[in-house]
Amino acid sequence: MNIITIDHVTKDYGCQRGIFNMSFQIKQGETLGFLGPNGSGKTTTIRHLMGFMKPDSGIVQIHGLDCFQDAAQIQKMVGYLPGEMSFIDDMTGIDFIQLIAKLKGMQDLSYAYELMQFLELDAKAPIKRMSKGMKQKIGLVIVFMQNPPILILDEPTSGLDPLMQLKFVELMKQFKQQGKTILMSSHIFEEIENICDRVVIIKAGQIVAIEDMEKLKHNRYKHYEIQFSSLQEANLFMKKYPDARQNEYYVSLMLQGHIDDFIKDLSHYKVNDLNIRSQSLEEIFLQYYGE
Repeated sequence: MNIITIDHVTKDYGCQRGIFNMSFQIKQGETLGFLGPNGSGKTTTIRHLMGFMKPDSGIVQIHGLDCFQDAAQIQKMVGYLPGEMSFIDDMTGIDFIQLIAKLKGMQDLSYAYELMQFLELDAKAPIKRMSKGMKQKIGLVIVFMQNPPILILDEPTSGLDPLMQLKFVELMKQFKQQGKTILMSSHIFEEIENICDRVVIIKAGQIVAIEDMEKLKHNRYKHYEIQFSSLQEANLFMKKYPDARQNEYYVSLMLQGHIDDFIKDLSHYKVNDLNIRSQSLEEIFLQYYGE
């Protein structure tokens, strides 16, 4: 069952800015990564889902409801984290969290306090004195505290340090186990790789690719860096693999798929060291961009 549907959606701002003929769906319990550089149309797409914009053409639906006409109803079931949050700077973090809870009609804040403890958030300080990372933690608490079935997150770890990014990944994995439907825009490729089931890659407002994450992982290349015992050994290996790159005793190459033959070939040479690195999602991303 498709929870989120974007069907041939166009929003044209002129000068080739906007989104154009955008189509993808998110099934119940699926986590979809939304990748693209700044200005590619990620935030515009998300704003359509939240009912902040009406498309020039096409259909934007959540649970079969029109995202623009039924925005108030949709927003009750969605936890939304914008790329840039607005705060009341004169309030403390805890006062702001309590205010949002009151506006949402929440009586029980026990889960909010659990989240603050998990994220190591001291929310007693005035917001105007808080760092970007502290404000981001407040945003995450506000989004998650109502435990909504659908999460739409625009750059959710912006400003967080590496330790908090790991905690965020852990939290998202818990939400996946609970069956939540998640759309997550991010520039951090490791997050997408660790969390998402599929990925949508966009450029200049258009979809470049929609790929299953497991398929991406299976089909990506691996980098092999080999240190041979002598220049002669390296030269002999290069005759078998002429597309590899050589720097004296060192040879590097990229291979895709099964490597049985490569390992058997390598056993015939004297090797001092072998380093293997999987192609990162970022490198895959740049391949789709032709860069």
